[in-house]
Amino acid sequence: MIRKRIACLAGALGGALVASAAYAAQPKPWETGFQPAATPIMSQIEWFDTYTRWFIIPITLLVVGLLVWCMIRFRAGRNPVPSRTAHNTVIEVLWTVGPVVVLLCIAVPSFQLLTAQYNPPQKPTMTIKATGNQWNWDYEYETKKPLKFNSAIVQDKKARDELGKQNMAEYPRLLTVDHELVIPVDTTIRILVTGADVIHSFAVPAFGIKEDAVPGRINETWIKVAKPGMYYGQCSELCGKDHAFMPIAVRAVTKDQFDTWYKAAQADLEGANKALMAVVDSKKNVAAAKSAGNLVAAAD
Repeated sequence: MIRKRIACLAGALGGALVASAAYAAQPKPWETGFQPAATPIMSQIEWFDTYTRWFIIPITLLVVGLLVWCMIRFRAGRNPVPSRTAHNTVIEVLWTVGPVVVLLCIAVPSFQLLTAQYNPPQKPTMTIKATGNQWNWDYEYETKKPLKFNSAIVQDKKARDELGKQNMAEYPRLLTVDHELVIPVDTTIRILVTGADVIHSFAVPAFGIKEDAVPGRINETWIKVAKPGMYYGQCSELCGKDHAFMPIAVRAVTKDQFDTWYKAAQADLEGANKALMAVVDSKKNVAAAKSAGNLVAAAD
């Protein structure tokens, strides 16, 4: 009985921790699909991907089938005298009208998605400027009390220990930064993207955004994150020798947590980050403990 309860507790804790980690997105080994959608735009992108497969897969199978049929039906051994057919009106109409209809069916939702990517449904309540440098990011909150800081990769163990980011599962190699971009959930945020030296690209797959950071030009996009968690991206434009070491880390938190962090960050950014990490981690542990307790009780 004791062993059973211990096993249930271990399984419950593991499941709860996995569930809490699900509220985030980062690359995984051998990943072939999209990262979990965290914004309405990414959800639309996922839908559009599934939608286009209903055209791509049947067309691919049709073309392969026709090729196989032609290779067998019209091979030299079966047709010593080749056909001299010049044209076929029915086939000409089908392979002209068919692709046009398919392209229209794909184009209409494609244009709708493209329009949605640059036209938020509500007026943004926050503006953040992201500036790409060789090879890190500057973030600036354009509010009444502006806040600006630099975000760079953390690689050595000593720096990880000082920042309290030893957990490689939550703070993965080559994606962990010293200062994450902190944003509130359920908030429409305008992001202005530019470059300070060469062309970079601000890309976060879970948000469905990839905006070029061009020196002397400001590009604009928007996000509205639905779930709290850590979301990772990278510079997606070749920008020099350390291009692969220019990650983007975004921590989405509740509005109350963001307000508390923002006020504290005005005076002490590192202290505010550590305090926010402590609050987030404690909530995860409480949620995991509650989930474990419920499962153990159910097992009894």
